[in-house]
Parts: sequence; structure tokens; C-alpha cells
Amino acid sequence: MVSSLPKMHPVKGFTLGTTCAGIKVAERKDVVVMSFEASASVAGIFTQNAFCAAPVHVAKAHLMKKSSSPIQHFVINTGNANAGTGKQGMNDALSTCLHLGELTETGSESVLPFSTGVIGEALPVDKIIQALPDALSHRSENGWQDAAQGILTTDTRAKGASTQLTLSGQQITITGISKGSGMIRPDMATMLGFVATDASIDVLLLQKILKHGADHSFNRITVDGDTSTNDACMLVATGKSKGPLIDSEAHPDYPALLNAITDILERLAKAIVLDGEGATKLIHIKVKSGKTEQECRDVAYTIAHSPLVKTAFFASDPNWGRILAAVGRSGIDNMDIDALEIFLDDVCLVRQGGKAEDYTEERGQAVMNQDEITVSVNLQRGRFDTQIWTCDLSYDYVKINAEYRS
Repeated sequence: MVSSLPKMHPVKGFTLGTTCAGIKVAERKDVVVMSFEASASVAGIFTQNAFCAAPVHVAKAHLMKKSSSPIQHFVINTGNANAGTGKQGMNDALSTCLHLGELTETGSESVLPFSTGVIGEALPVDKIIQALPDALSHRSENGWQDAAQGILTTDTRAKGASTQLTLSGQQITITGISKGSGMIRPDMATMLGFVATDASIDVLLLQKILKHGADHSFNRITVDGDTSTNDACMLVATGKSKGPLIDSEAHPDYPALLNAITDILERLAKAIVLDGEGATKLIHIKVKSGKTEQECRDVAYTIAHSPLVKTAFFASDPNWGRILAAVGRSGIDNMDIDALEIFLDDVCLVRQGGKAEDYTEERGQAVMNQDEITVSVNLQRGRFDTQIWTCDLSYDYVKINAEYRS
């Protein structure tokens, strides 16, 4: 794995320890433990897939009990999703929590488990349990780099983002990591994401911040249109900075904090798209002037999920008819094709129901040769806009997924 992490600022009160359990590959970092004090605020969002994995069920159940049993640890394994594993999978997830709770003397319900990897195979829970003491011994506030490596599956690079800002005269740190490369259209967050801040934030407000941030980042990315069984994104506020408690949207520090956390989530989301399995291009899709935000999303995702559009981007082929066809089949009622416009960056492709009069193949080709491209669709029928991010579809996507279990 090639690391591409920026400077990762440590978050006061949040430690990470990573080790090798040999779950799928010997001597590969594959188990991570993250810890924080019981006074921290914890928020989470999870996959909408009906076949959600055993660790998702357990994490959600433990999170609901946080008032009586505060959350203090996350345990993450890669190499095995523990999904589609029935009652045994639930027992294995609970067993992992039990052993970590005993080792830390905090109780099993203080632990949230997370898994990622192959679906339908029994979790090698004994290997994970045996690795927990070593992961605990390696915990450090500077453990972000190793942890970012330790949660990867088919990813080609680690993904992290970090920032610092001043609120009420105090320095605040926000740092996060994520993993994801394929099976990405999360409908909640991302494959796995973990963000921490040392700000002091009310837990109910923290959940609102995470939901807002995810809706403007992870919920706007797609690689292949598939929704994982294991998606989860967690946000922890340790309260270890000296700033005041941010307990409402009326707090003067709230706007800056919301924007900063959303920016971190957006950077992590874009990193996933850039690392889409076999991806070579980052594609921004903007749809504006729709009657509703939903119809804007419908148009955007129809373009983003079209194999013909995605393969044209991979080939750097300005075959704008594929984009036009995707817009046309997006299910928008009474679409006025004479009114809408379609652009590649600032090059107009479609106007008044056909190819724009000033469009040339050379101008379209120049945009398609870029590594980062914006597709803009102006529906000219309302006041709503949206934006999502996707990538192209290459030969390597098929190769990676055809060989995933080998």
C-alpha cells in the first residue's frame, strides 16, 4: 500500500493502535483499536443495506445504550466483513467486544466493532482476540498513519485529512481517516470512516453535524452504484480542548465548526472516488435549476452510474451523446430538452435539443484529456441544485473485482 496522507494532527484524548492479526494476509496491518474517555461525545451513521453486517447490528445496539454504558473504544478489522454470517457472525462480533472490554476494564458495551472485507466468510475471531493486546499496547495520539493503513482492503492508498482552526480563542483539531475503493454508493457515509475532534460538542448536536456533513460528502459519491453491507462513519468529540461546550446551532462557534468538519468529510469522500478500483479520473457532476433536489440527484446519479459514460471518460472519448442519453433516461417528467444545457467544464455540448453550435470535437477532447472533469447539466426548470462525485470505469475495475477472493 502506498501512503498518501497529509500531515495528520493528533487529537487530544483520542488514541489509535494498529497490529497484524493475519486475518487474510500474513504480516499485514489488519486490526485497529481506537480509544477515548467515557466523557467523549460519539455519533455514528450506518449502511442502509438490508443485509447489514453483524458488527453494524452490534455497533448500533451499543450506541443506543451509550447513556448507561459510554462508548470508549472502536475495534476495526479488515480482510473479513463478517456479513452474511448469521447467528455465528453476531456471536463473533459480540465476542470481540467482550474481550476488548475485559482487557480495558470498560465492559463489552463500551466497544463498537467494525469489519470490512469479503462477505459470507466466518470471521477468524480467535486471531482478532489474540491481536488485541498488541493493538492496545501500540495506542498513541499519533497513531493515525498506521490506522489508515490498517483499515484498507482493495484500496491502493491510505486516506486521511486533518485541519486546525481557532474557536473562541482556542485551537481546535479535526482529523479523520477513511477506507473505500469499490462497492461505493453508501447511502449513509462511506465504507468506513473515523473522524475525531478535541472540541467539546453536545452529543445530539454532534449527530446533526455528522448527518449534515455526510449528506454533503459521503452521500454524494459513487464508484459503481453498489451499497456495502458494512458502511459506517463515526465522529468523536473528546472535549479535551479548552474551548466552551458547543451545545446548539445558535452557538457563535457552530458555523465554523460545521464547515470545518464537513470539509474534512468531503476531502475523505473525494479521496475514495480518486481511489475507486481502477479509477483514473475524478468526475464532478453538477445539476442545477431542477424543480426538486431529488430530480437533480436522479439526473446526476444516472450519469454517474452509466457504464457507457464512465468508459467514455476512461477512454478520454468526448462521446457527448452518452451523457445526453443518460440525462434523457433519468426519469424526469416533462423534461424540456430544448431548454436544458450540458457542459464539460466550460465547453457547451448540448443546447436547444442538440449539439451546441459552437461545440467542436477539439474543445471536447481537450477537456476529456484532463484527470479532473466537471459535467454540468442546467435543467432550467426550478431553483434546486446538487453535486456528486464519481470516477471513470477502467479495465482494472473488472480485473480487481474478478480476482477479489483469489
